[in-house]
Amino acid sequence: MTNKIKMDDIARIAHVSRSAVSLALNGKEGISDETRQKIFAVINEYNYKPLRKNKKSEHQELANVNLIAVKTSGLVGNNFRSLPFFDSLISALSTRISNSGGSLKINTIDVNTLERSLDTLPANSGSAGTIVLATDLQENQVRLIQEKLSNVVFIDTYYRNILADFVTMDNYQGAYEAGLYMLKKGYKKIGYVASDKLVANFTMRRQGFTDALATHHLEVNNQNFYMISPTELDPKGLNIHQIMGKNTPEAVFCEDDYIATRLIKSCLNAGIKIPEDLGIMGFDDIYEGTLLTPELTTIHVPIEQITNQAIRQLQGQVFDKNWAHQKTLIATKLISRQSL
Repeated sequence: MTNKIKMDDIARIAHVSRSAVSLALNGKEGISDETRQKIFAVINEYNYKPLRKNKKSEHQELANVNLIAVKTSGLVGNNFRSLPFFDSLISALSTRISNSGGSLKINTIDVNTLERSLDTLPANSGSAGTIVLATDLQENQVRLIQEKLSNVVFIDTYYRNILADFVTMDNYQGAYEAGLYMLKKGYKKIGYVASDKLVANFTMRRQGFTDALATHHLEVNNQNFYMISPTELDPKGLNIHQIMGKNTPEAVFCEDDYIATRLIKSCLNAGIKIPEDLGIMGFDDIYEGTLLTPELTTIHVPIEQITNQAIRQLQGQVFDKNWAHQKTLIATKLISRQSL
């Protein structure tokens, strides 16, 4: 069956009332979780896509969305859901869809079996559209997913030369602003702590920060450029004396908050005062950065806006026959705290 199936049919197949189907689709109370799950099981099975309109807008809402997370040896690994940034991203996406009465299905597949996994997704997971967590994906992998799936939006990365829908934070702008802020604070000898896993987001951050320093004819000295794991919070194994040597920088910019958090913990364990001995700045504004003493100066990423925009673009693909692919960069914001 296709869209010809109606709410009455859903109610009949699920053995519930039509009003129960309406409550489930609109995310309202009045039915049990068991009944709600039974209704969405039927909706998914028959790929029902109700052409509903949000009461607060003229946008048609999606009944079902499939989220694909592609596991790699990079940032999106086996434990990616335990990382604050990805957990917040997925939670915001789930909340946005459920609030409109929809259902989010999460599929985690391995990059080494990407093509086979895409072919064996169960009936495209009954989705009206797909959002791909594309943090680590290379150009050829993005193209493969686009070839295999219809109505797809890629989040947390983008490629200028691919005709597709992308939504991500403006990494260049955020890192550029971070560089200017460090210069404004009077720092001249500035270090850079980079991820040892190179992805598109970090490449853009590196370029933005470099260009900011260049406005004052400064650059990061090779001796003050360091590389460590981008997803490790535990300070164990980080050699802080590699940074606090004879060529110690006045301050360092860390490519993400995991790196910055780990660095602050290592400094505190070694008796190094922050920011007196070393200023530290991060990127992402994860909650853990506010639990440190001193709290972490960072770049805030508006995760909720990213997820809302991804849904808007997915709605455009599904409901607008004249939809043109869109690449969206969401601006970031500097958060000044005590670590710098």
